Amino acid sequence: MKRFEDKVALVTGAGSGIGRATALAFAGEGAKVVVADVVVQDGEETVRMIKDAHGQAIFIKTDVSRPDEVEEMVKKTITTYGRLDCACNNAGINGGAHTLTRCTEDLWDSVISINLKGVWLCMKYEVLQMRSQGGGSIVNMASMLGLVGAPGSPAYVASKHGVVGLTKSAALEYAGKGIRVNAIAPGNIDTPMNRRLVADHPQLETWLVEAEPMGRMGKPEEIAAAVLWLCSDEASFVTGHALAVDGGIVAQ
Repeated sequence: MKRFEDKVALVTGAGSGIGRATALAFAGEGAKVVVADVVVQDGEETVRMIKDAHGQAIFIKTDVSRPDEVEEMVKKTITTYGRLDCACNNAGINGGAHTLTRCTEDLWDSVISINLKGVWLCMKYEVLQMRSQGGGSIVNMASMLGLVGAPGSPAYVASKHGVVGLTKSAALEYAGKGIRVNAIAPGNIDTPMNRRLVADHPQLETWLVEAEPMGRMGKPEEIAAAVLWLCSDEASFVTGHALAVDGGIVAQ
């Protein structure tokens, strides 16, 4: 029997990169998958990939910074599949490279709204459903920059530190109610978002690789594997943890 047979998994930001890899991994382990993304074409492509591999999935267009859309996302999940066992709150943006004084208020608000407020909103409605059904597991996507500081990305770093703190707070609040809440802190991962950043700043690619003690960027599938482990029964005694999957960067 597959690890997530008869389970329902929701993944935000599932139209590409880590989110897509996570959605595909859940489907490969037998889960019915809800693919949520703000970009319709990308989300529908992820669903097509899952169905081509004989999995089950639906797409729900969702802007995680909007409470009405997040609430509707969870409602449609329950209407379609009847429950919600696992959620990976992955949707996020990097906001580009800006110093503290050059970061505009609009940029700050946009990054915080999606990366931090979005995670809070998703958890709010996911937890309500999980409590009603007796439990579940949530994994929030933080970053190695949620564990350490870095120059040039004040809004992103602040948002990801916020995700780690929010994860710990929620984990303690629901530890006795059958809901586990953890976070993943990826290192430099070869995703479309990082590829766009490199395209704007070509010198960054060499730095991204050289910064990794393992000498390479990570793969989205390696992050997805960690998400599935945290959501599985194998991690039944793990909650409130921010798991660095970063090639050793924060160990330095």
